[in-house]
Amino acid sequence: MLPAPIHEVLQRVQDSADYMPASQRNQVLASNLGSDWRELFSSFDERPIAAASIGQVHSATLKSTETRVAVKVQYPGVANSIDSDLNNLAILLTASRLLPKGLYLEKTIANARTELAWECDYVREAESGRRFQKLLQDEQETFVVPSVIDEASGPQVLTAELMEGVGVTKVQNLTQEQKDWIGSHILRLCLREITEFKFMQTDPNWTNFLYNSKTSKLELLDFGASREYADKFVVPYVQILRAASCNDRDTIRDRSIDLAYLTGYESQAMLNAHVTSVLTLAEPFSESSPEIYDFRDQTITDRVRGLIPLMVRERLAPPPEETYSLHRKLSGAFLLCARLGSRVRCRELFAKAMAKANV
Repeated sequence: MLPAPIHEVLQRVQDSADYMPASQRNQVLASNLGSDWRELFSSFDERPIAAASIGQVHSATLKSTETRVAVKVQYPGVANSIDSDLNNLAILLTASRLLPKGLYLEKTIANARTELAWECDYVREAESGRRFQKLLQDEQETFVVPSVIDEASGPQVLTAELMEGVGVTKVQNLTQEQKDWIGSHILRLCLREITEFKFMQTDPNWTNFLYNSKTSKLELLDFGASREYADKFVVPYVQILRAASCNDRDTIRDRSIDLAYLTGYESQAMLNAHVTSVLTLAEPFSESSPEIYDFRDQTITDRVRGLIPLMVRERLAPPPEETYSLHRKLSGAFLLCARLGSRVRCRELFAKAMAKANV
């Protein structure tokens, strides 16, 4: 959807990065945990086990409990660097007019600024991880959320239990039953997050979902992009989903106006495209869909992508800010199910979610 130059700049947030020098890493650890930070660990692996554009992760053993842990260390100055990059991006796009008007540059940049600031706030991420642990206490046979180690964490350092699973798309020789199980529970969790918790981990990166074949559980990582959704958004949004599941185009339109997806003054072409996109996204939950939805055959992404040029051209107002993160996560879950080739009882999952939502 975005022009190549824009995509290349934004991709910096997700791309892998070089390791920072040990001396620089040690300065971050010392400023967060004290100059004697090594005393917290009986062992600390010098070579990172993962690195990205915001920070890198080291495995270690906590001295107080001999627990194996993952120590995430943020690159110095990365928060200010991201902010500067976004300012430069805004200037570039404004001057070059590369971005279509219907994508609303100012709001898009503001949303990115907020969410990337969250990603850099490890104190906030630790709080979000603890919150998810509590929310999923009734799901301990399915999900594992690593415990945060407070004694070895700070604003730019986050230490948590080291998970042993493998990224769900990297597991070798998954059976069809396992693929179905993984896809079903990840999609079910998304529905719980929006309808029940009203709190969602919105980063769809597939590496945040690990499958532990020894325990047959899903291990959840990286809560930096977690956020709350207020009732005033959730209630009409869920009503839109419910309406889409039974092909109620009028309610989709009316609730979309309530949420400011539409102004009520759109062209018929824009109105049709918007409603059709909602119906397409909700297709797995539709009353007319098969009882078991086979994501191996889905064409949802391609069909919605085909509507985007018209909607970008004729949109009269930007979508609610909640949409950016929510739809990124939902589309990511659908794409993950497609990547795995999961077969999911989507209608059943949706019906149970709607019953709990009581909307």
